[in-house]
Amino acid sequence: MTKLILNRRKLLTTAAAGGALLASPAYLRRAHAQAGGEVNIWTYNDFVPAAFKEQFEAETGIKVNVRLVDDQGKQFSLLAAEAPNPTVDIMTVAGHRFLQFIDSDLLAPLDTDRLSNWGNINPTFSESDWATIQGNKWGAPILSGMEVLSYNTDLVSAEEAQSWQTLFSDQYAGQTAYVIQDMMSIVMLMMGYDGNMVEYLDDPEKAAAIVEEAKLFLIDNKDKVRKYYDGGAEVQQMFVNQDIALAQTWNGPGAALINDGFPLAMSIPQEGSYGFVYTFNVANNAPNMDNAYTFLNAILASPEVGAAMTKASGFISTYKGASEYLTDLEKKSTSFPDEQLANLQFFRAEANDMKYGLLDPAVEAIKAA
Repeated sequence: MTKLILNRRKLLTTAAAGGALLASPAYLRRAHAQAGGEVNIWTYNDFVPAAFKEQFEAETGIKVNVRLVDDQGKQFSLLAAEAPNPTVDIMTVAGHRFLQFIDSDLLAPLDTDRLSNWGNINPTFSESDWATIQGNKWGAPILSGMEVLSYNTDLVSAEEAQSWQTLFSDQYAGQTAYVIQDMMSIVMLMMGYDGNMVEYLDDPEKAAAIVEEAKLFLIDNKDKVRKYYDGGAEVQQMFVNQDIALAQTWNGPGAALINDGFPLAMSIPQEGSYGFVYTFNVANNAPNMDNAYTFLNAILASPEVGAAMTKASGFISTYKGASEYLTDLEKKSTSFPDEQLANLQFFRAEANDMKYGLLDPAVEAIKAA
């Protein structure tokens, strides 16, 4: 099996570290004689390790074109605009957003028979209920994450970070940041509601009232937030510049800062939070379908590749054995106490049409307020 060894990512660089590449696996050598061409991928920063990309291109002759995205909604809009003839082959869709893409015929069912390395994924992720819709798999799980409260440990205490309310306190006014759409779900949870909105599928009026309540809360506390941000690199930079003391983030960007020695910690506050799983998905009518499957099978081949993704992104690998290739600090930055994990639930997709139909205009109203 190929050894893919990546150096620790430098603080806030946009590319994964370089690597040492040893003997190539047989399936890549065979692909080199058969393949060529290209594969087009829309994904988040660091989800395709630079050393893996370099090796894959050298051994298969397939050029990997990566377009970085920072938002699921933007990615959906881009793909919908190109349908039914997309320019992309592989996207990175979060499991709780599957239905939106599936119902719009933007994803192709995943043919796992073409992926001899499918068994390298932990079945907790590959065989879970959310992963199968309409009898089909729709994506290869690669990384798992959650919404957390990240905080500068030089400025904020661990006790303060046990509640989302600290994010809206007068003490830290002007020193906070969050993604509005993500924060809406958390605010609903803070208020004792179902942030997934599954409970209100049969009561759209109540759903609308709950979203309105959460919207008004964020408008009323708009003077407390320094910035609404969009991507992980942006919030990392704000922490490094000490523009902010705490923020709602995904655990990946926070873990990357911790691993680079920044005085940051993360918590799953007592009011609860949501987890999610990122997957690699094949676009419906992908222009380079065979190359897409060659790429997917290659990136699933080794736990070292999964560890490289975790090292670069900070998210938790779904690959069996990936943690064996992490340092003690990297393991620490991707784990949480059991009592905090008990506060976590996963995003669900059943009510997404209703939920985002209400959330999207609420987000715009908050920005405009």
